[in-house]
Amino acid sequence: MTDTAPPQDETTTDYETDYEVGQDNVEIWGLDIHNPVFFLSAGLVLLFAGTSLIFPDAAAAGLEAARSWTLHTFDWLFAMTPLLLLAFCLFLAFSPFGRIRLGGADAKPEFALHSWVAMLFAAGVGIGFMFYGGAEPLAYYTDWFGTPLNAEAASDEARRLAFSATLFHWGLSPWAIYAIVGLALGFFAYNKGLPLTIRSAFYPLLGERVWGAWGHFIDTMAVISTVFGLATTIGIGAMQASSGLSYMLGFTPTLLMQVGLILAITGLAVISVFRGMDGGVKLLSNINMTIALGLMIFVFIAGPTLAITTGFGTNFVGYLQDTPALTNWFGREDQAWFHDWTIFYWAWWISWSPFVGMFIARISRGRTVREYLSVVIIAPFIICVIWFTTFGETAIQQFETGTGDLAGGVETASLTLFQMLDSLPLAAVTSTAAIFLLVVFIVTSADSGALVVDSITSGGKTDAPVPQRVFWACMLGVTASMLLYGGGRSTLQSLQAGTITAALPFTVILLVCCISLFLGLRSELAGEAEKPEPET
Repeated sequence: MTDTAPPQDETTTDYETDYEVGQDNVEIWGLDIHNPVFFLSAGLVLLFAGTSLIFPDAAAAGLEAARSWTLHTFDWLFAMTPLLLLAFCLFLAFSPFGRIRLGGADAKPEFALHSWVAMLFAAGVGIGFMFYGGAEPLAYYTDWFGTPLNAEAASDEARRLAFSATLFHWGLSPWAIYAIVGLALGFFAYNKGLPLTIRSAFYPLLGERVWGAWGHFIDTMAVISTVFGLATTIGIGAMQASSGLSYMLGFTPTLLMQVGLILAITGLAVISVFRGMDGGVKLLSNINMTIALGLMIFVFIAGPTLAITTGFGTNFVGYLQDTPALTNWFGREDQAWFHDWTIFYWAWWISWSPFVGMFIARISRGRTVREYLSVVIIAPFIICVIWFTTFGETAIQQFETGTGDLAGGVETASLTLFQMLDSLPLAAVTSTAAIFLLVVFIVTSADSGALVVDSITSGGKTDAPVPQRVFWACMLGVTASMLLYGGGRSTLQSLQAGTITAALPFTVILLVCCISLFLGLRSELAGEAEKPEPET
């Protein structure tokens, strides 16, 4: 892709603008950066990193206070948003808007279906699948910090809800969030000729004002949300990788080790940045999918195969049955569980949405709206059902039969995968493969995240100087390290606090984006209707 916007045709006259990609940029030290989005975003990230380094206790207390206020004041907003976005996706897919093609009627897909799905999976949920694959269902089943809907621990109801809640958190709703952002960005860039940046999605509502202060605010909030969301994911991945190494080699993981691992992985991400899209993200995504598929097949065969096979259908039906109760946010008796798990997940997905959405937009040109929504939402959900059933059923059976270290339930979430693999054959081989997979997932996320943040902070340019992507890859590593360092002994809670707080302003932006996208798609259909019939 190049810096030049896609050519406009008859359907884009209502979006004509004198704005040129990069016109507000400044060139300094070999960089080509947007003024003021780059400086505001980088300044805020560095301010947080510096504060966490100098005053870690105060930073942790501030994050927790912000998290508590956000949860108690806006839990309803986080709970309602995924539901509204999923309904909007269904409306678009089944409406005449579904036939609109990203890039115009003659546009062709850039990537084959398998590579497209592989990049969706690797960028969107790869690390989370590894961290929570066995841990989350087992945690809900055994009452590790609460059970969904206050079910009695280790009961049949708790078992059903363990999988229903897990699929609820990882299935259709998060991908509806990602899909809306990606569709808006891809549509306004490829069909309306606007820069590939978050502010462009608001042109129908703001007009030329989108290039001014309002646009600066939208893009800056998107960068901050993305950085914190990615930093949380990188931090979680580093925690699990260090826990796996310590479990295999018999030493105690330390915060310094986790930070050192993040910095080492950041270095690998920088190398990936220099290799470009095909030699970096695409290659790593295909490697990820191959190893992840192999690991899942191994667990399926070595684990409780019959329970896993029957669980696919049972867990899907349970998900459909329990979704209304899990969605409801009124009068919840399990409010602590609801806040710590469901609201955290919704905030996590929303904070990731600028990153994953723009990345999806970058790789989805040539797809129709209907094809785009069908694959982006349904394909990951199918993978979700298969993955969590395979790992979750295996972990729960080991608990029920008193096998290995999981006989006592979840000890530490980051250890659960390795404790589960330790009770299966070839534990050393599979655990090593899992650690390698985690590292590659983190590198993929950091590389693709740096690509997206760089696009936003360079005014929509897609071939800005490589050092800018290197800078943002380093900033992601620094932010993840500071979240861990500032969290002290409650590192996971600190990561969650940063994500929830950063996601709040972007939640409002995301809902407004739906209105703008609807107006844009409507104008596209109107333009198509006005085209003269071709002469025969």
